[in-house]
Amino acid sequence: MYTMMEVCNETGLTYQTLKYYCNEGLIPNVQRDRNNRRIFDEHNLKWIKDLVCLKNCGMSIQEMKDYLDLCLQGEATIPKRQKMLDAKYAELEKRIAELQSCLKYIDWKQQFYNGVLSGEIKYQSNLINFR
Repeated sequence: MYTMMEVCNETGLTYQTLKYYCNEGLIPNVQRDRNNRRIFDEHNLKWIKDLVCLKNCGMSIQEMKDYLDLCLQGEATIPKRQKMLDAKYAELEKRIAELQSCLKYIDWKQQFYNGVLSGEIKYQSNLINFR
C-alpha cells in the first residue's frame, strides 16, 4: 500500500493534484486507513500513472472522466476508447509537426545570428528600418 506522498513521489504529481483527482472521482476504489487517510494499492498506482500520461497527452479532466467511465464498463467499450485515443494521437501528431516547424525556425534564426556575429552575413531586420 502507498500513501499519498509515496504516490506523488512515484508519479510526479503534486499532493494537491492527486487529492484533486481523488475528489473528482478519477481514481476509483481508493481505500482509507484507520486514520481515514487515503491509501493506494498497486492497481491504483498503475492507473494514476495512466492518468498522468493521459493528461500529458492533452486530455482534459472531463475527457479523463469519460475515458474512466468507459474503462469501468469493461471490454465492450474498447472500440470507444480506441476512438478517443485515436483522436488524441492525431492531435499529438499535429502538435509534433508544429513543434518541429518551430525548431526549424529557431535553427534558421540561430544560423543567421551566427553568420551576423562572425561577419559572414550583413545584419538585416524586418523590425528596424535601416536607411
